[in-house]
Amino acid sequence: MDFLSPDKHAPIPDDILRILEKRMISIEDRHACLSKALLEPGIASDELIKMNKELRKLDYSVDMIKALRAKEKEVIGLKELVKESVEDEEMRRLASGELQTATREVRDAQHDVLLKLIPKDEADSRGCILEASCLICFIYLLGAGGDEASIFASDLFKMYEKYAANNSWRFEVLSITTTDTRGYKEASAVISGDDVYGALKFESGVHRVQRVPVTEKAGRIHTSTASVAILPEANEVDVEIRNDEIKIDTYRAGGAGGQHVNTTCSAVRVTHAPTGIVVAIQDERSQHKNKAKALSILYARLYELERSRAAASRSELRQDQIGSSDRSERIRTYNFPQGRVTDHRVGVTQHSIEQIMEGIGLEIFVNALKMQHEASALASLKAAAA
Repeated sequence: MDFLSPDKHAPIPDDILRILEKRMISIEDRHACLSKALLEPGIASDELIKMNKELRKLDYSVDMIKALRAKEKEVIGLKELVKESVEDEEMRRLASGELQTATREVRDAQHDVLLKLIPKDEADSRGCILEASCLICFIYLLGAGGDEASIFASDLFKMYEKYAANNSWRFEVLSITTTDTRGYKEASAVISGDDVYGALKFESGVHRVQRVPVTEKAGRIHTSTASVAILPEANEVDVEIRNDEIKIDTYRAGGAGGQHVNTTCSAVRVTHAPTGIVVAIQDERSQHKNKAKALSILYARLYELERSRAAASRSELRQDQIGSSDRSERIRTYNFPQGRVTDHRVGVTQHSIEQIMEGIGLEIFVNALKMQHEASALASLKAAAA
């Protein structure tokens, strides 16, 4: 059984327990060192703030470790009691029952501490920027088209909107560029709430759909793809952008995909010269609102760019879960004729495609990908401790 199985009562392998013990001792020692250092006089105010912040972060882990240590002592005591109760059958029976319960509680606590100590992505607790765009559409044995790809991009965007609503997250549309078939050439939104990015970051990549489009008269199955990008929400605190690095152009909203046409220059195009990133927003009638939306997307893209570069310099771990940096990796297939959705990274298939497109059941993939990520992170932790 996997050591990160949903069954928390499952024993954790000895080699993992040894790593866990080393990590717990290290945390306990660091907590004690900081607690002692804070009692010393003459600490500079900035250093004092830094030490207190680190100590607060360690407090919860130390409390969990103390609870685990206490439960482990209880198990040792109950084992001794069972041994000593050879001639008292009733006492032995009671002690054995308590020992089984305490042993399960120890394993539960070990799993909890282990997951707590696995390195976390600091951006997980943030909201996110969702970007969806159509890519290509293939008709089996016939050639290429494009309408179905944009319709699929629209379906995915609406699926995430419904999933956000099911989780009581706030979903704010930033920009939508429609096509003649009412599909989405590209669309973006801000999703706000607790741990949104941590839940949705694994959705980045290429999603594939296989179905007979409503516009198909001959009943042929089309294969289309849409690209999804999930970026952690960011602002000027996370990313520094100098005024001379960006160019802001305004123009009249309208044209293909515009949600409205007006006679004022309300549309905004922001260009970041160092990276060449361009963000254009024309959905709002207010130039100020369009500029704010464009900048929020720019901050998110630059923040993710910095994070990707930092991650690449440390390891290639993130690529296993989130996909390639150019997001060209096909991560999931939605097969409507067979009524199934398959995530190719974890090999999980669900035969409830209609529900999933309504934002119901997507957490099955989210949870499976989280577990895979935790297992990979633990493997990395294990390798570092070797």
